[in-house]
Amino acid sequence: QLQLVESGGGLVQPGGSLRLSCAASGFSLDDYTIGWFRQAPGKEREGIACISSGDNINYKDSVKGRFTISRDNAKNTVYLQMNSLKPEDTAIYYCARRRGTNYCSAGTSNGSDYWGQGTQVTVSS
Repeated sequence: QLQLVESGGGLVQPGGSLRLSCAASGFSLDDYTIGWFRQAPGKEREGIACISSGDNINYKDSVKGRFTISRDNAKNTVYLQMNSLKPEDTAIYYCARRRGTNYCSAGTSNGSDYWGQGTQVTVSS
């Protein structure tokens, strides 16, 4: 069964850190481009980071320098390390897969065919 499962969300104070995980089953993550997306209340979903099957990485400007995407092929998991968190990072975070490519753009979800259920991240004092 093809599945993506996010975990690692929670409540954190501004300036804090979280590491989100996106664990895959039923397929190999390194054959696909994986994107991280988020949706805040009342806002549209936005793409924030991606890692291509060719190991290219791309970030949305608002998270560049604070978030790091990585992949552990042995664990079939993609991570999103989030540092220097801000209240505006509060959202439900999702991972999704799309066709494997050499390069990726964080801002698109075009072609994404499997999504995780999401994990809530709340940044508040």
